[in-house]
Amino acid sequence: MKSAPVKTPVYLDHNATTPCDPRVLEVMNRVHREHFGNPASFGHAFGWSAAALVEKARGQVAGLIGAEPHEIVFTSGATEADNLAVLGVAAACAEPGHLVCSVFEHEAVLEPVAGLEARGWRVTRLPADGRGLVEPALVGNALQPDTRFVAVMAAQNEIGTIQPVAGIGRICREKGVPFFTDAVQAVAYGNIDVRRDAIDLLSLSGHKIHGPKGVGALFVRAGRPHLGLVARQLGGGQERGLRAGTLNVPGIVGLGEACVLAAECRQEETVRLGGLRDGLWKKLRAGLGDVVLNGAAEPRLPHNLNLSFPGVPAHALLGRLTRLAVSSSSACTSGSSEPSAVLLALGVEPDLARSSLRISLGRFTTGAEVDFAAEEIVAVVRELRRTNPPA
Repeated sequence: MKSAPVKTPVYLDHNATTPCDPRVLEVMNRVHREHFGNPASFGHAFGWSAAALVEKARGQVAGLIGAEPHEIVFTSGATEADNLAVLGVAAACAEPGHLVCSVFEHEAVLEPVAGLEARGWRVTRLPADGRGLVEPALVGNALQPDTRFVAVMAAQNEIGTIQPVAGIGRICREKGVPFFTDAVQAVAYGNIDVRRDAIDLLSLSGHKIHGPKGVGALFVRAGRPHLGLVARQLGGGQERGLRAGTLNVPGIVGLGEACVLAAECRQEETVRLGGLRDGLWKKLRAGLGDVVLNGAAEPRLPHNLNLSFPGVPAHALLGRLTRLAVSSSSACTSGSSEPSAVLLALGVEPDLARSSLRISLGRFTTGAEVDFAAEEIVAVVRELRRTNPPA
């Protein structure tokens, strides 16, 4: 019997954002209808029920990363959480000092770091090796007596390489330096535990784990040694004074549900998506031969491929792949015609970097969709190489 045709366009850009899981939408819709109170309204039942839902979600988010509920600060997303982590720690310091970050952090970390540098902070930007990994020893060698914090993302959003956060965390803890990791891409698939991995600050986002947009969280370690953090958003005292503003109760509940679902299906989805991804990689190599994998094959997010197709500019490839949704870089920089700074930092030649595609699968990606994508990419690359041969 003939299989049903694949519905197009096929969505393969889950590193940029994920479709909201219907189970998440269901609980959010119920909150919109029945629990519309302000959780800061302490004088009546509508406020009490909203506050109870927020605290339940706080525990659900904490459970995904091995934290305590009171260590979770809700934000409008990972960008705000990243800014609060970087600028909040800096604001708690009496004077500018030294900080360490990797060269391939998200712009929500790199730009605040650049702003601190302009105000007198000294910055050490750690290179990645050719595999896209930051070795813990490199972090240790970069630490100085006045290093105020270290920022290394848990999984790179373009090339999918998973960083050795536990090793980095141990070195930072031994030296008494706070360690911050942007774990937006990692929490759905990486087994992150903030206690085991000695993480002091961690950001995550709802829309990267099949939850809603416009909501995220920052883990802020409690206990000793004290972790100084100063609020960047003032005006209401919510979230232990670290983030003012009326809480987005439906979004927060959706984030909590998304974290529960991520924890429940993490192991199964890691295996399933890894198999689909490896099958896609095998088909593309068989059909084209000359394809380059950017970043280490392992350790890598199970749903990510970053590939270069020599001789085929990414803009031409994207222009022809109208039945697929893929990208040439991170969503925050996809409008740029410049080659990916992440790939250049890995030592990829500019022309090769300009021919790269990021393909990322998700919870609802099927084997039929992956097969269709392989056929489409092979056909388009072959045609572009035939009609535009290298000089």
